[in-house]
Amino acid sequence: MKIFKELYDYREMIFSLVRKDLRGRYKGSVLGFFWTFLNPLLQLAIYNIVFATILKNGIDKYYLFLFVALIPWFFFNGSLTGGTNCIIGQKSLITKIYFPREVMPISHVLSCFVNMLLCFVVIFIIVGISGVGINILAIIFLPLVWVTQFILCLGICFIASSVTVFFRDLEHILGIVSMAWMYMTPVMYGIESVPPKYSFLFMLNPMTPIIQSYRDILYYKTVPQVSTLLHALFLGIIILSIGYLTFNKLKKHFAEEL
Repeated sequence: MKIFKELYDYREMIFSLVRKDLRGRYKGSVLGFFWTFLNPLLQLAIYNIVFATILKNGIDKYYLFLFVALIPWFFFNGSLTGGTNCIIGQKSLITKIYFPREVMPISHVLSCFVNMLLCFVVIFIIVGISGVGINILAIIFLPLVWVTQFILCLGICFIASSVTVFFRDLEHILGIVSMAWMYMTPVMYGIESVPPKYSFLFMLNPMTPIIQSYRDILYYKTVPQVSTLLHALFLGIIILSIGYLTFNKLKKHFAEEL
């Protein structure tokens, strides 16, 4: 397809935008890039105090149970809410020069993905400190979960970035949607806590099987179920397809709308 050739030709632009985003994310702050690790650790501490100490849930090593789901959620949330600014935030580029517009959401999601991978260094350290250990066979499946989530997040970003150009209120709406979505995803609790009559709603949530897979690998030390991985991949491909079709249809009018 023509789009793949164009994206390959503009690969240096993608990498340049990713580097620029990663370097500029905490530019001017005293701690700088260290905030990449400090932010999730502080949020982990807050959630752990609330749900493990105040609202006791009885989950063993809750800090680990939460952290292995919280980091992937940050990646998804960044792709969803941050994606709204992908196109409108690059108005000068969009209106002045030609390049495949897909470069913008791809570079944004790739930047969020690299940020998540860096945070996984902290996850592995916490797993080691916790004494839970690592199942090497299970870890082999981790890259597959990463790729599956990347597919999902890219589809979400395609939708958010393109629609926001024409409906600017979406940026604020998605902030609320993201908060609700988090509580409808088994991040701070296990899927077994969901009442059976509502379980089908949670399984329609594309982040549910992804979070389950991360927990199976890093918390329960088991190989994720094939059905769970296929479920996540199926939902991810559907959303990516919808996202790309939406983006491809709307991108022709970006310049005139901006």
